[in-house]
Amino acid sequence: MIERVGSVFVGLLEAVPNFVSAVTHPAAWLNWSEQSALINFIYYGASSELLSFLTLLFLLVLAVGVWRRNFLWSVVRGLEFTGNWVGRVAAWSGLVMVLQQVMIVFLQRIFRVSEITIGPLGYAVSKDLSWFGEELKLYNAIVVCMCCAYTFIQGGHVRVDLFYANARYRTKRIIDIFGSLCFMLPVMLIIWLYGWFFLWRHLVTPKVAATDTLELLQRKSRLLKWNVETIGFSPSGFDGYFLFKVLLVAFAGMMILQAVAFFYRSLLELLEGPESENRYLDRDVLTDITGQPQAPAN
Repeated sequence: MIERVGSVFVGLLEAVPNFVSAVTHPAAWLNWSEQSALINFIYYGASSELLSFLTLLFLLVLAVGVWRRNFLWSVVRGLEFTGNWVGRVAAWSGLVMVLQQVMIVFLQRIFRVSEITIGPLGYAVSKDLSWFGEELKLYNAIVVCMCCAYTFIQGGHVRVDLFYANARYRTKRIIDIFGSLCFMLPVMLIIWLYGWFFLWRHLVTPKVAATDTLELLQRKSRLLKWNVETIGFSPSGFDGYFLFKVLLVAFAGMMILQAVAFFYRSLLELLEGPESENRYLDRDVLTDITGQPQAPAN
């Protein structure tokens, strides 16, 4: 136990020089034309070193924020603005999905068209209608993955409420702090860890794994090459299924940011009392045709 605590403490101490080294030597992990740089990016994207740096950053922001609460409120507003902005943009994928489905039905059932040719800038690309039909899954995945943080900020997620609604103000804030720190963050970090390597196993070969050490990955880098997954469920169907793996990682990243924002907000509301509840919270309000807010449905 003592050794484990000591290793965590050492990792936090090494986080600053590791970050400085990464910033001063970007070619060592951002120059993907070199196999060694790409393998470094893959390893450090879900490594204990990255987790140590993010933990140290989390603690430093927390320490400064308790001292200067306006600073911590600014961090909360910035993180929630990011979640809201991404969600509001991604939500338009639902409209695109509906319009594309209508287009497919008209072209297939009425005009008997079997494929669509798109030629922007003189480069023609022809795809079967079944390709566009399977692509609809991607739009749905964008809405699901990229709007989760937005939905959480807006208070639209589903609660299994046994005692939270009737709890006192301070009790609610303590539950929120505990839940974000002990449930939300760990689960999202696990999804990021396995989603990260799940993504790269479908982009490069030889395959990489979460259990691979840096030394093993460096040995694999001698044979490393791009091998982007292009296999669809049907011969002429959608072949960009690696994008779903990208969305899985993006979902975990957005929810990690929101878990941090929710922890900071709950802590600030606990310290400042009921008058700070929902301060700076940017939630959408439905309005009627006159521009007046609609009453919530019962």
